[in-house]
Amino acid sequence: MVLAAQHEALAAEVDRMHTTLLDVDWHAPVRTCGDWDVLELVTHLGMIHRWAARLVRERATERIDRATMDFDLPADVSGKRDGDGYAEWFAAGGAQLVDAVRAADPDEPMWAWGADQHVRFWTRRQLHETAVHHADLRLAVGLTPPLTVDAPVAADGIDELLDNLPAAGYFVPGVAELRGNGETIHLHATGTPEGEWIIRLDPDGFRYEHGHDKSTVAVRALIGDLLLLIMNRRSLDADAASFEVFGDRALLDHWLAKATL
Repeated sequence: MVLAAQHEALAAEVDRMHTTLLDVDWHAPVRTCGDWDVLELVTHLGMIHRWAARLVRERATERIDRATMDFDLPADVSGKRDGDGYAEWFAAGGAQLVDAVRAADPDEPMWAWGADQHVRFWTRRQLHETAVHHADLRLAVGLTPPLTVDAPVAADGIDELLDNLPAAGYFVPGVAELRGNGETIHLHATGTPEGEWIIRLDPDGFRYEHGHDKSTVAVRALIGDLLLLIMNRRSLDADAASFEVFGDRALLDHWLAKATL
C-alpha cells in the first residue's frame, strides 16, 4: 500500500471504531484478547495510539517507556468503570496519532521494534493494530462483519505480520519455533486478486513470497477471514465454515500457535 492510502485507512478505522464504541457494553468480554473486557481493550489501544504518536512526534531514537507517560484517562467518578468518556478519549488519541504520522517525513529514521526503523513503520503498524482490535471489539459485541477494512488493507496486514514477526521474538517467544526443513504453508485469499502467500520454514527461520505453489498445507478463505485467522482472531474449528484446509493441518496449527503478535 502507498503511504497516503495507509494514512487514510488509519483515520477511517479510528473513526469506525469510535462509531462502534458509541453503543457498547463496556463490560462485555473480549474473548480474542485473553481476559480483557471492552473497557480494557479500548484503554490499551488508546494508550498505544498516544504512545506511538509521541514516538513519531519526537522521532524517538529509543523506546519510550509507557509507564512514564500520562495518558489523561477519563476520571472515574462512579468507581464502577462504566466507560463514561472513553469513546471520546479513544477518538482524541487516534486523532493525535493520525496527525503525527501525516505531519512526519515517512522516511525519517527513528526507533521501531520492527526491522523498518523509520516513521513509516508506525503508520503501517498502527493501521493494522487498530483494524484487528476493532475486529476484537466487533466480535465481543456481536457485530458482523468483524473486519471492516477493504481487501488491499487486509492483504497488507498479512504482509505486515510476516514482515515483522522475525523481529518480534523478544516479546513473542514462539517465533523462535517458526522453523523447519523446507515445509511450506500456502495462504490463499479467495474473491480478490490481492493475495497468495507461500511461507517456507527453513532451519534458521522462515521466509515468504507472493505466489501459488503446491505446499505442505494450504488454507483458503476470504481475505478478511484469512487475516483474522493468522492473527488468531478466527479459529479453524469454531469457524470451520469459513476455511478450506488441504494437507498437513498439524503444520498450520503449529504456525498459528506460535506466530501471533
